[in-house]
Amino acid sequence: MRPNLRVAGLSTQYDSHESGLGGGNETVEFISLLGGAAAAWPLVICNKYQVRNSMNRTLDRRRLMKTAGAMVLATAAGTLRGAPAFAQQVPWSSGTEAPKLKAPANACDCHMHIYDAKYPVAANATLKPADALVTDYKLLQKRIGTSRNVIVTPSTYGTDNRVTLDAMAQIGPTARGVAVVDTTVTDAELKRMNDLGVRGIRFNLVQAGATTTEMIEPLSKRVNDFGWHIQIHMKGEQIAAIEELLLRVPSPIIFDHLGRLGQPNPLENPGFKTISKLIDKGRTWVKLSGAYQDSKVGPPSYSDTVPIARAYIKGALERMVWASDWPHPTEKNKPDDAVLFDLLTAWAPDETTRTRILVQNPATLYGFPTSE
Repeated sequence: MRPNLRVAGLSTQYDSHESGLGGGNETVEFISLLGGAAAAWPLVICNKYQVRNSMNRTLDRRRLMKTAGAMVLATAAGTLRGAPAFAQQVPWSSGTEAPKLKAPANACDCHMHIYDAKYPVAANATLKPADALVTDYKLLQKRIGTSRNVIVTPSTYGTDNRVTLDAMAQIGPTARGVAVVDTTVTDAELKRMNDLGVRGIRFNLVQAGATTTEMIEPLSKRVNDFGWHIQIHMKGEQIAAIEELLLRVPSPIIFDHLGRLGQPNPLENPGFKTISKLIDKGRTWVKLSGAYQDSKVGPPSYSDTVPIARAYIKGALERMVWASDWPHPTEKNKPDDAVLFDLLTAWAPDETTRTRILVQNPATLYGFPTSE
């Protein structure tokens, strides 16, 4: 008979004959000492256990510990293969199916937001979504199989980064942050956020409010001392209009959402020419994300985004990262996150290329441990 095993909240069936636990309807409980900060499956520590069967016999501790050790190794092996994805409903996402693409171990979602009503909305905010909490986002991770993430302070909160810092603390070492600041920020505050895992600052000049183009150069100089980058959310024409400024900034730059190049003919957009020039300098990155932002074709193929994504990848594979943009605050009709993740197979058909985009590049940009 196959007993029920519950490991750190995960119920499964385990073959008692293979385990050496013997027959019977046993339930084995292992207590995990790691919380949600674990990168994938938590490390299982068998410091407490209880085994019951129909005869109420207590199994030999040594045999149980041997079995538990084997389970830990099996769990670790699963982590090396990447976190599994599960079909399920996720708040602020349509569809329920898991993606066809299997995420590699340590795959990173490099741009998502948390919204929490306990933090005040900025007076000039234009986007005011309902709560999208860490617990909701973890469901998305389970659905698509990613295990690392970068939380970006949304325009909703202006320069108040508490919602991001709080979420980073809840998730733990598999999370990094991108803050929003203006020129009044102190060096002490920048250092504090650096110590908490912030790795860049964002200038959102599409939903403008907290930051301006005049702040880009002075703040780039200041955050460059911490090894941070500046993250730019501007439409292609806006980017082209400040090309000379962007060529001067000392810090690395990363552009949101494919550079927000309008359709049709995104490769003819002046913003693409500016971004390409910056890429050639060797310090500019692009987020392969937000396909719905400018696509005219739309789901499920978003086929008009393929040429631009492939052009970026061809130009600088080593500086491309992927992101979900969950909970998709600009979209009334929420996209299917499994479809968005699978879009990577069209953008980057080669598996080695996708792993570079999902694992190694984010580790470099955001300071995650290097994947083995």
